[in-house]
Amino acid sequence: MSSHSTMHVRTAVTQAPACLRSAKVPCRASLQQAQHLVKCNFFGQSRQLGVQKQFVQQCRRPIVVKAEEKPVDAKIESVAQKETGSPQAGNNLTTLGFIATWYALNVGFNLQNKTIFNYFPFPWTVSAVHVVVGLAYCTVAYFLGAKNASFQRPITKSEFQTIAGPASMHAIGHVAANLSFAAVAISLTHTVKTLEPVFSVVLSKVILGQATPLPVVGTLVPIMAGVAMASAAELSFNWSGFISAMVSNLTFGFRAVWSKKAMTDIKDLSSTAIYAWTTLVSVLICVPGALIFEGPKLQAGIDAALKKEPNFYLSLLSVGLLYHLYNQFAFNTLSRVTPVSHGVCNVVKRVVIIGTSVVFFGNKLTDKTKLGTAIALLGTYLYTEATKRYKAQKPSEPASGTSFTPKTA
Repeated sequence: MSSHSTMHVRTAVTQAPACLRSAKVPCRASLQQAQHLVKCNFFGQSRQLGVQKQFVQQCRRPIVVKAEEKPVDAKIESVAQKETGSPQAGNNLTTLGFIATWYALNVGFNLQNKTIFNYFPFPWTVSAVHVVVGLAYCTVAYFLGAKNASFQRPITKSEFQTIAGPASMHAIGHVAANLSFAAVAISLTHTVKTLEPVFSVVLSKVILGQATPLPVVGTLVPIMAGVAMASAAELSFNWSGFISAMVSNLTFGFRAVWSKKAMTDIKDLSSTAIYAWTTLVSVLICVPGALIFEGPKLQAGIDAALKKEPNFYLSLLSVGLLYHLYNQFAFNTLSRVTPVSHGVCNVVKRVVIIGTSVVFFGNKLTDKTKLGTAIALLGTYLYTEATKRYKAQKPSEPASGTSFTPKTA
């Protein structure tokens, strides 16, 4: 606790009634008044410390203040720092761990999701199931006491409005991606979505005022070209799938940048909690959309799906959990890196998804796919090196307002 914060606690004690200061009689009214003074003086001017609750054990004993429990990602980083003996190494190890978990969950989701679409082509309904399962997960976790793994706390109207923008983009982008997955081969969707870092660069400049140096932007070209080459072997063009994938690019770009702004503006709400509230908003968008666009044909589609896959409902539940968890880790990663770096992680993730889908569905891995994968990975290395060199030449200024200090994975 800083000396400035301690001063406010001491001020609260000196302003308390005489019976409390003299510690002769444990007065209930005085005790309550001291608690109120601590709330006003301490919390009113030191909210960034994340203090949750306080208590006075006895009138003659000092005031004790309990700090709020650390978010899950902060706990993981603390353990990593102890194991590595270096704050920077611990930070990097935690970020890499989040990325690896995000990739693993995302691969499982994509394979399961595409399998479901093969016998149940209802993208709006599947999208709604994804977020409904996620909302149920967050709600159960919250009421079981795992608040830091879900909503964390109730939010104000102003905070809800801050989160609602990126949450809406998340919901629309999710539906658009599933429309594309249902309409075309998974390789085409992932090929088109390699343009996502470009959207992130433009939107970072427009919304956050964060300019990306031209050498760094240039390294995005081999990344996008490499993934396009890697997926071209399975390419099948469809205008509906193409346009849906482009809409997903645009809305996910807005989501990444606005979510970063929300994480900056809402200081005491973790990235996990922000995604939990994002899921709630997504349910309000996806469920009505599913009923409007697919409601009349839904029962017939379910009956047909159950004939092909008896464990259809279990498959929907599992794919919903995978979707929520992989996005939660994606948000955890976004809170630690720049939107452009997050977009690059998305591109490399697509290489991993294409590779695993080849193995899972028994597709042949062509030389073009192998070469494209190598080019994309080389582009990622060049991007990382260019970002480090730029930061070394021109250090970022401390975050203020809507800007933030970039981090690299």
